[in-house]
Amino acid sequence: MPQTIDPALGEEYRRKGYICIPGLLNQREVDVLNAATERVIGIDGPQVMREKNGLPHVIYGMHLLDPRMSTLARHPKLVAICEQLLGKSVYVHQSRVNAKQTGGAIVNWHQDFGTYHRVDGVPRPEGIMIAVFLNDVSDYNAPLMAVPGSHVEGVVSEASTETEAEDRDRASKYRYDITMERMSQLIDRYGLEHITGPAGSVVFMNMQVVHGSTVNITPLRRVILYLNVCTVDNCGTAFRRPEYLAARDFNPLQAAAENCLTALAV
Repeated sequence: MPQTIDPALGEEYRRKGYICIPGLLNQREVDVLNAATERVIGIDGPQVMREKNGLPHVIYGMHLLDPRMSTLARHPKLVAICEQLLGKSVYVHQSRVNAKQTGGAIVNWHQDFGTYHRVDGVPRPEGIMIAVFLNDVSDYNAPLMAVPGSHVEGVVSEASTETEAEDRDRASKYRYDITMERMSQLIDRYGLEHITGPAGSVVFMNMQVVHGSTVNITPLRRVILYLNVCTVDNCGTAFRRPEYLAARDFNPLQAAAENCLTALAV
């Protein structure tokens, strides 16, 4: 049966703007996704954002690059939870592999919907950022940080684009970072949390939650797979960015079989 969440988790999602479900995917599924990740990070192309030393940092459009990643998007647990939280079917607006290389880039404070609305023409914040942990994420290896409850603020207007990022000419020129002055106000009002959990944990986050992550100064691996989904009646209307950054396919995700990932194990 597809995974659904209990009312307490649903209430936590509405209040904080996100939930983390530890071990939602099992180790065999994580192994399949790790194998897919190793293939995807070896791809060279415009969808690969690299650190100054050349190592891959973010690979966009992962669900377009490997069948195991596209299958993850149709995993019955993920589809069922998104449909329960949003009340509608969803499509993939953007996907990416995020590899926190030791000493690599930070991700400044931002809202995903800030870019999706301003640049891609997504009308409403009816969508979820799904984050799948492929490693144990702890306090030490640059966990995702979020401002709980910040989704109620709407689109934060005090934002600017990053001018110094390594991928300034491609992805980050479309990201609207939130100023430190505004961040101080938000943290004073709502606080700040880091999101940790064992490999296989999955985060479901409202697209308006303010979040970011710092540098990984450890040798510990930290890879997170992201699927950003929107409701099927909330499609982008501007096509300024390539498909690996903003969807062209708005068909609803159809849940695959329960063993969809393990069936793809090599």
